Amino acid sequence: MIDGVRVVVSELGEDPLDAIERYVSLESMAMPELATLGPRDVVIAVKSAAVGWVDLIMTSGQYQHVPKPPYTPGLEYAGEVAWIGGEVTTVAIGERVLVDGFLAGPRSHGAYQRYGGFASYAVAPIEAIHRIPGTLSFDEACNLLGNYETAYHCLVTRGRLAAGETVLVNGASGATGLAAVHVAKLLGATVIATGRTAGKLATVRDQGADHVIATSPADGSSGIRELRDEIKALTAGRGVDVVYDGVGGDISAESLRCMRFGGRFLIVGWAATPGVSRGKGQRGAPNANVLPTNLIMMKGLEVLGCPTVISTVNDPSLRPPRLAQILRWAEAGQIRPHVSHVFPLADVKLAMRAKWRGEVIGGCVVRP
Repeated sequence: MIDGVRVVVSELGEDPLDAIERYVSLESMAMPELATLGPRDVVIAVKSAAVGWVDLIMTSGQYQHVPKPPYTPGLEYAGEVAWIGGEVTTVAIGERVLVDGFLAGPRSHGAYQRYGGFASYAVAPIEAIHRIPGTLSFDEACNLLGNYETAYHCLVTRGRLAAGETVLVNGASGATGLAAVHVAKLLGATVIATGRTAGKLATVRDQGADHVIATSPADGSSGIRELRDEIKALTAGRGVDVVYDGVGGDISAESLRCMRFGGRFLIVGWAATPGVSRGKGQRGAPNANVLPTNLIMMKGLEVLGCPTVISTVNDPSLRPPRLAQILRWAEAGQIRPHVSHVFPLADVKLAMRAKWRGEVIGGCVVRP
């Protein structure tokens, strides 16, 4: 059969940059041996794979789910059906599909964990296969589920965001941040989006944000400038109803000051402080983020942890309506992931570094 290539992480790094430099490599691969596959298996000829934040922190074992090296990264990918098992009747060879990263790939459990999307071929069970909805490209399709499911779980299931409310989206140029902008607008909310640079925020505005605010201090120093007065002015002095915070660190405390009494603060992640946990898969969080409890109390705030995957594992009933809504929106053309960077798989290290350095707006893709 035709040979291809795949990426292999041979060992967990101290941090993602260490892993990229020392333990990420490209090697040849053959198409999976068909005689070893099951009747409900599907072989995908991968066309596009998302390079996500979780893909990066997995390489150092700083994600809650740690695949055992050597493994092939790539949580989410899309491509064409290259082979189907004898019991597969819902897709045909040659169809354009995306693969559910909950059920196949390095974040899944069991036999399909070893088939990541940074490869020419991957294997997934039929339960993990979805036809690409609407007119999405392969690049867009591989950036759909994880980003928009995260945004939906945080804003809808946990945040109870309603039409007419105002949401502050921190890190809005990131993959899940930009998805949150899209979802919040579909829900009828007003979106105030923050980010470090005006250039990336211009794209966020083009993607639907009502207001954008650059958080970098005017003097070029590190840290976050004060946002309270500007955001209070945008909300007639009231403050925002909801904060969607995938950034963590300094902006979290500043965002609390921008909220109305009784608002909901959604903890989505901590991209600004990825070293909260130890590298090389060691457990514990020696550098955990801290929030000012006096502000939380005096403003009567709800602070809500929003771990999409863990919540879904604990309550699988959360997922079917969420997944169905996202696929409906995509089929109708109401959501379309923005992809700013595309690399050939041979340049996977460049792609991963671009994602790590914050150069990407929305999605980043590698193509085998």
